[in-house]
Amino acid sequence: MKALGISGSPRPGGNCEYLTQHALRSLAEEGIETEYLSLAGLEIGHCTGCYACQNEPRCIIEDDLAPVYDKMLAADGLILTTPVYFGSASSLMKAFIDRTGMIARSNGDLFKGKVGGPLVVGRRGGQNFTLAQMNYWFHLMQFYMTGADYWNIAFGRAKGDVVQDKEGLDTAWSFGKNLAQLMKATRG
Repeated sequence: MKALGISGSPRPGGNCEYLTQHALRSLAEEGIETEYLSLAGLEIGHCTGCYACQNEPRCIIEDDLAPVYDKMLAADGLILTTPVYFGSASSLMKAFIDRTGMIARSNGDLFKGKVGGPLVVGRRGGQNFTLAQMNYWFHLMQFYMTGADYWNIAFGRAKGDVVQDKEGLDTAWSFGKNLAQLMKATRG
């Protein structure tokens, strides 16, 4: 079994990357193969609503989405991490979930039955709304979802701040452990 963690922060090496990799280490400790990907530096355009993906199981927009989408399809478990930008997911993450969701839904709900959930990092506010926003996507994609011992959020602004949020790190670790258990129960 394999879990894929994707950071939707446009900043490489930041809090989202750290938190995602922290959760992935928790999964690895349970014997789950893991892979980390960052969307930082990738060109991911927004969905244009052309519906071409209803005719073939891919997006016709030529950018960096396809290889990441293929890795999502191959994974048994998925973690999507986003920073909070003006009270919601980053525009990079939003474009990413819009496009991948449209392709998957248009081709027989290709994520149905996979296991996953979000992690959210923000400075001071907006985490709960952003967590709900991300949860809605996982729910609509028909993932099996798990929680943690608290909301899947952490606090941090500057690179590295999240390492000071012990409760956030503990929550991400708990989330990873629960994700591993759910993967074993549903995919193993």
